[in-house]
Amino acid sequence: MTDRVPGQFTLVLHSHLPWLPNHGRWPVGEEWLYQSWADSYLPVFGVLRRLAADGFTDQLSLGITPVLAAQLDDPYAGASMYEWLADWQLRAIEAATSRDRDRAESGTREFRAAAAALTDFETHWRHGGSPQIRSLVSSGVMELLGGPLAHPFQPLLDPRLRRLSLREGLADARLRWGSTPSGIWAPECAYTPGMEVEYATAGVRHFMVDGPTLHGDTALGRPVGDSDIVAFGRDLTVSYRVWSPKSGYPGHADYRDFHTYDHETGFKAVRVTGKTVPADAKKPYDPARVDAALDKHVDDFVGAVRDRLISESDRIGRPALVVAAFDTELYGHWWHEGPIWLERLLRRLPEAGVTVGTLDTARRDGYVGEPVELSDSSWGSGKDWRVWEGPQVQHLVQLNGEVTATALDSLDKRASSAPDPRPRDEAADQLLRETLMTVQSDWPFMVSKDTAAGYAHDRAYKHAHATREICAASDAGREEQALRLARGWRNADNLFGALDARRVEER
Repeated sequence: MTDRVPGQFTLVLHSHLPWLPNHGRWPVGEEWLYQSWADSYLPVFGVLRRLAADGFTDQLSLGITPVLAAQLDDPYAGASMYEWLADWQLRAIEAATSRDRDRAESGTREFRAAAAALTDFETHWRHGGSPQIRSLVSSGVMELLGGPLAHPFQPLLDPRLRRLSLREGLADARLRWGSTPSGIWAPECAYTPGMEVEYATAGVRHFMVDGPTLHGDTALGRPVGDSDIVAFGRDLTVSYRVWSPKSGYPGHADYRDFHTYDHETGFKAVRVTGKTVPADAKKPYDPARVDAALDKHVDDFVGAVRDRLISESDRIGRPALVVAAFDTELYGHWWHEGPIWLERLLRRLPEAGVTVGTLDTARRDGYVGEPVELSDSSWGSGKDWRVWEGPQVQHLVQLNGEVTATALDSLDKRASSAPDPRPRDEAADQLLRETLMTVQSDWPFMVSKDTAAGYAHDRAYKHAHATREICAASDAGREEQALRLARGWRNADNLFGALDARRVEER
């Protein structure tokens, strides 16, 4: 056992996908969900189960957005995922019989991986994600972070809708998992002054921001303003060793290349080989080469954490906190070897004298400094809001504002004319769902980054159309039409069944 170093290391993972069932399959749509489920969620949850079985506790803070949780519990998505895994195995059988040696070896590896994933899915996911999430929370191996209902970019959202989305997101977590998270991963780590008051009202005790929001001083959590709500900042010095806009471990020559496909099989069959090596010159993936690279990168990260804890503790004159935060989908989906690295890291850190804990533990154990005033920020490009409100997405900003205003006006009218006591209102509930789906932060992100921008536009305008259509019928007093439209749109997007428009604040 190496000598212990002062302070605590916290790993935070953020798991999120927009609602994808019944909205296309390939190249963007349900395939995105099933790839992430197979490549990341299955193996990362496997890591947590094994750690829990070996008595590890307080290992990481895991954020799961309500909209992703809804997909992991959705019967249609679960059945389709099972079919996708079976198709993966069938494709692997075909590849394994190829006369091309490299393709055949790739097919054999994929067959084994698909078989293991099918067994995992049948054993642990048959009844959705919530049962095993409850089990992992009960084991104490992790802290669960919640979030607003449909992952909106909160600072640009109408305050009434913003507060509702947060309350409903926490209520959704309690409904699924039996407990209400005390911490959240704010969508895109976005913040604007005053949101801490809303967090306090909703019962949130801590949330994540990016390092520059705290001016790079992330050695302690910081209460925001006059509140006791603690903002924890991502330590970029440590986090960027794994993944940054320009570099990181997944770019190592021996790891499987994410971007290059064998177009005949659809499998990723080559290794990175080199940053400037063209796709057709990359070498076949060789699992035998991976172990040494993984151990090297585990040791490098452990060393970086130790050095950072020591230097930051010396700088502030007390034990410091180091928070590394990533998208969960990095582990397995983007970085094939990532889950193995993750498990080795969490087992190695205590041996290297590093205390590991969650954000909740850090707050409870006093890794909190002096209050701070925060300004508008996010973890996006420039650490400001340009990705979600820049010139290239002004049309979506305008769309969101118009749809939100139309929806809230319509809801207010329905509420004012409803009998007392006010009954549940299917049309109102669905127009609220469609509004929340319209303002998801994913759509402007995808447009700004030019990643399936056409799909993002289609989704935003489709949900906006659904909202306007129901509102128009409602405002005109055509109740039967409003109800028929609401039920039709609900058939396509069967999520957030507990969402109740009666809980929208009065104007």
